[in-house]
Amino acid sequence: MKNLIQKDEVVNVLKQCFDPELPVDLWNLGLIYDIQIQEAYDETKSDINIIMSLTTPGCTMGDQISQDVRNKLEALNSVNQAFVEVTFEPPWNPEMITDEAKKKLGLGIVKPDNHEHIKIDEEWE
Repeated sequence: MKNLIQKDEVVNVLKQCFDPELPVDLWNLGLIYDIQIQEAYDETKSDINIIMSLTTPGCTMGDQISQDVRNKLEALNSVNQAFVEVTFEPPWNPEMITDEAKKKLGLGIVKPDNHEHIKIDEEWE
């Protein structure tokens, strides 16, 4: 009986992996570029290939982040092995962040201009 993992299950795991410097998961940061799922050699589990990036090429946490992804995926009964490749092509940029994460980080939120209703008396006595 095959017990292959589905892409949405992989995404749910990726949402549990966080950038150590930001309070947002890797998926919502837009750091996951590709997910490939294939049948493992024993045909009852899946092998997963992830291509991801980091927020900056100089990030010293890259190995720890990719190991966290591997560990969490391989802890699932339906996963045989997880392979994580870190790339910087294309380079990550903040526009890749999901709207959910932008809201959490306070990015891109335009506050309404309430000043137009305030009358200022400009005459000095």
